[in-house]
Amino acid sequence: MAFESITEANVEELLNLPKRITNANIRAKLKECHEQINYTVICTTDDKYRFELYTRQNKLEGMEDDFSCGLSWVAANGETLTLCRYNGSSHSHPNHLENEKLGYTCHIHKTSERYIIANRKPEGFAVKTNQYYSLKGALHSLINDCHITGLQTEQDLPKLF
Repeated sequence: MAFESITEANVEELLNLPKRITNANIRAKLKECHEQINYTVICTTDDKYRFELYTRQNKLEGMEDDFSCGLSWVAANGETLTLCRYNGSSHSHPNHLENEKLGYTCHIHKTSERYIIANRKPEGFAVKTNQYYSLKGALHSLINDCHITGLQTEQDLPKLF
């Protein structure tokens, strides 16, 4: 399946497949100014589907809200397509086709057929969220939203102020 032919239904199908992380004990790697972990994820019902999950956290002082975690589908030919990405509030994300900016808020990207057709970044569209405010909480949300097991996560506690 070429990425150009991906539909909203294909994306939903891939996101809803039951998945399991196979290397939960992998160590974080420091790359430039951020810490990154790359997990291998398999579909538990059909071994032809493979995925990668990553977490990335900026380690510079004062940049705690600069984080991201995402899930990519690994096609049979080895190419990857980011299906979704959960970002922190470090930047104001622009939804180019809608001509809008989300402001400095946590947001969730999801691959969109519209953005693929428009020759934009497939996961270029995002929506604001208050599901999380840290990388720990974003990873918990992604794991639950994308039906992934094999990794213990914790949701963010509600902010009181």
